Amino acid sequence: NSKLRHVEKDVLIPQIMRDRAKELCSDKVQAFTKCCQETGFLMVVKCRQENTALKDCLVGYYSDPSFYEDCKAEYLKQREEYRATGIKKKRQKVTSNV
Repeated sequence: NSKLRHVEKDVLIPQIMRDRAKELCSDKVQAFTKCCQETGFLMVVKCRQENTALKDCLVGYYSDPSFYEDCKAEYLKQREEYRATGIKKKRQKVTSNV
C-alpha cells in the first residue's frame, strides 16, 4: 500500500529530502560554516556568496521531481520494513572529515 498520509507527504518525506540534500551539498555547507566561524558578527555581509551557493544547491534538489520520487521511494521502503519488523530504522548520516 503506497498511499501517503498528509504527515508523510508534508513532513516525513521532506525531512528525508532535507537530510539527503545537505549530504549532497556538504561541500557548500562546510564552506558556509567555515566562513561563519571565521567571520563572526559580519557573517551576514561577508558570507553572502557562500550562503547563496548553499541555498542554490539545496533549492536545486528540493525542486527536482526525480529527487522527490527517490526520497519518496526511500521513505516507502523504510515504512515497509518497519511494518514488517516493527523496528524503526534510523537514517544514517554521512559525515565527512575533510
